[in-house]
Amino acid sequence: MKTLRNFLYLPAIALLFSSCELSEMPQATATEDDIFGTENGLKTYSISFYNNITSGSDAYKGDAMTDYSVVNSLNDFMVKGAYSPEVSSGWSWSTLRNINQMIVKNNREEVNETIRNNYTGLARFFRAWFYYNMVVRFGDVPWIDHPISQDEREVLFAKQDSREVVVKHILEDLDFAYQNITESAGDGTVINKWTALGLKTRVALFEGTFRKYHALDLPTKPDDFFKMVVDAGDILMSKGPYSLNTAQGVKLSQRQLFISNTPVTSEVMLVVAFSKELAILNDANWWWTSATYGPRLSLSREFVNSILNIDGTPYTDRANYKTEEFFEETQNRDNRLSQLIRTPGYKRNDAPAPPNFSSFTYTGYQPIKYTLDDSFYDNGGYNTNAVPLMRFAEVLLNYAEAKAELKQLSASDWQKTIGALRARAGVTGGTNALPSKVDPFLQKTFFPKISDPILLEVRRERQVELALEGFRFNDLKRWKLGELMANLPWTGIYVPALNTLMDLDHDGKMDVVFYDGSQSGPSITVPSGVAKVAIGGKATNFQTLTADKHLEWFKAQPRTWDPNNKQYLYPIPATAIVKNENLVQNPGW
Repeated sequence: MKTLRNFLYLPAIALLFSSCELSEMPQATATEDDIFGTENGLKTYSISFYNNITSGSDAYKGDAMTDYSVVNSLNDFMVKGAYSPEVSSGWSWSTLRNINQMIVKNNREEVNETIRNNYTGLARFFRAWFYYNMVVRFGDVPWIDHPISQDEREVLFAKQDSREVVVKHILEDLDFAYQNITESAGDGTVINKWTALGLKTRVALFEGTFRKYHALDLPTKPDDFFKMVVDAGDILMSKGPYSLNTAQGVKLSQRQLFISNTPVTSEVMLVVAFSKELAILNDANWWWTSATYGPRLSLSREFVNSILNIDGTPYTDRANYKTEEFFEETQNRDNRLSQLIRTPGYKRNDAPAPPNFSSFTYTGYQPIKYTLDDSFYDNGGYNTNAVPLMRFAEVLLNYAEAKAELKQLSASDWQKTIGALRARAGVTGGTNALPSKVDPFLQKTFFPKISDPILLEVRRERQVELALEGFRFNDLKRWKLGELMANLPWTGIYVPALNTLMDLDHDGKMDVVFYDGSQSGPSITVPSGVAKVAIGGKATNFQTLTADKHLEWFKAQPRTWDPNNKQYLYPIPATAIVKNENLVQNPGW
């Protein structure tokens, strides 16, 4: 089923119709006087910018390619020899021209200067967002600050500018946006001054850590960027209108941000909203529950193991953690685990809903973060839940990481950032004092080069709090940990024995049986409704068991991370270099 296109800014639809009387000139034939000579024209023109922001569907599909996301087929980017400049994409500049038109031509004196600056600030926010994504994807790119014409050959055929130049301009754009956008709050669907400040913390943290861990020798040093994060975060945290949502208690407050139809604006700073009445819907349930439509994304056991116990101690400190079955391993954990995946007690349509081994999960860790609990939404684009693109929790994490990188994170900082996030999820320990002990499992599995227990715990918190929100791949890139994309095992729940019925959620009903795939089926009688999963056997069966009896997926299909690290940047598409021979291809491609 083809879903309807979604829009970030739902009020834009009403605006387009309410602002156009039948006697007015259609927008398609509007003159520059109509657009840039009135506040209403500027407002209408600016609506188009919102289509350039990551769409709602991209947001809930954003972690489809990460180290801990177990999927039904590998992205070509992770298959040796499958990705090349000939298939690369993303080198598109059409949206930038529309933005630059506003910035350059919004200079009519008949419009109040404050109003003009507001819309120029809005345009500069979107230009910063555009260029941030280009730098993350390609590194050095041409900086273009005006709508170019066909005869500007020096621009059309220019070389890339260095990331030093481009990032400097991005941050200048965001500073202007913060200082001049007049919208200071709202329903989360409209860019405001605080959104600009939030994006600044994201950009500066990415750039500071990228330069640090990739040892880039550029004029602006990593610590300079970390200080920018702290300064912007201090303003946002002390003067902004946002706080962590705690209204639904420790067991639901975080997930409520992702399943609510009405944006939870106490925490959500930017959101894609949907509406049944306007027939603007998303297909999150379909993507996250289908056996065929989505990638059947499950989480890996290594990631699930990194989620703390409810008392704040590492899960892997449990004596028997390697042999705990699914029910036991999900007990007494940070409540974000049960808000992230199906755990015992989770229900759909008021009935127990354990991990679905019949047609979805490969590991047993089946996500629910974006899905509504009514199965009505599973078979098409019917979802009405708002999808966050930026929230206050990210700002807290950006701030904590920047301070940790500067070796300046105090106990007070910890309490209002990492401690507050853990307390929101019901974690009772480690919320007030700085950590002093390295968790050997976290360090060895994810961050072997980090020995600072504070920075380790900040990174743990980030991967747990922001799981499946589209940050992970970029985090691995900026930390120079791309090898995790190839090396982190895709393992799952503990299976003590084959041909044994398993009641995953202990509701008295058997859910799954695993059997030797070289046989025609289980050697025991299997009740109706119980999933039967073959382990090994056929060459095309990628479900196997590890030596210590945990599910494993895709062991026979190697994921690749180039030893020369070319995958930290995407290649510039070959078609772009054909058109402009002055472009320099990224290293290794």
